[in-house]
Amino acid sequence: MAMQDTFELVEVGPRDGLQSQPTLVDTATKLAFIERLVDAGHTRLEVVSFVNPKRVPQMADADEVMAGLPQRPGVNYIGLVLNQKGFERAMASPLQQINSVDVASDTFCQRNQGTTSAAMFESISLMAREAQAAKRFFGVTIAASFGCPFEGVVNPDRVVEMVQRYVDLGVSEIALADTIGVAVPSQVSALLARVMPRLNGIPLRLHFHNTRNTGIANVYAAALAGVRVFDASCGGVGGCPFAPGATGNVGTEDVLYMLQGMGLHGTVSLPAIIETARWLEGPLGSRMPAMVSRASPFPPLAASA
Repeated sequence: MAMQDTFELVEVGPRDGLQSQPTLVDTATKLAFIERLVDAGHTRLEVVSFVNPKRVPQMADADEVMAGLPQRPGVNYIGLVLNQKGFERAMASPLQQINSVDVASDTFCQRNQGTTSAAMFESISLMAREAQAAKRFFGVTIAASFGCPFEGVVNPDRVVEMVQRYVDLGVSEIALADTIGVAVPSQVSALLARVMPRLNGIPLRLHFHNTRNTGIANVYAAALAGVRVFDASCGGVGGCPFAPGATGNVGTEDVLYMLQGMGLHGTVSLPAIIETARWLEGPLGSRMPAMVSRASPFPPLAASA
């Protein structure tokens, strides 16, 4: 199988999917959710964030979740950090990967992280160098890469400049996030045409929200541009508690259905994800926003048997 014919989904449901849910999900349910996702074939999962529990109550049990994670060969768990205190907790944990977030607009960075983007870069630089010295995986997401809920359209020049800074820093991975779901495919294609030649071998992943029903189209545009790593959330749940109107992530089942239909190959079972999305409706008490888990199987089961 040619490398360009494969793709990887980073399952963000246990963290980004649950963090803004109005119903607090207990630790046992989170661990059952994670186990189902691993059983479905996920090999990278964002499972916790090391943040102030008063600001994000859904993540208050991060230590308990980490203690109960199913340990499987080849499965890597990711923890999100936004400051030095969270980073120290992550470094002391058994998590295989650490990810931090910078923001492409100062207003949103101030609302989300209590500091400016420039100050966040300085903080991340210190964390990245410490992680590199310890030979730990340390990635960076550039949030609001296409638009800010407070400042509006984000200048692509700023995003390109930020990417170059993190390339120069030598981080393990860079992600571009459409945090509030405002991007359209032409914007994605144009930005990737500028960003991808600058990566110098650093992996790139994309994080889309389906707030305005363009998320799956943006994944398609990124796939055509050559991106092969995408964040997705089982059932399409998620959002940012600090971004007004930011609704769910692109659904894992929706992304799987499209990329597999395009002839790309991954490790995740579509039927298992659909089953998990329907199971998740129970703990959350609501229907999942993703589309494929609502539809009948295609090809029909009798035809595919």
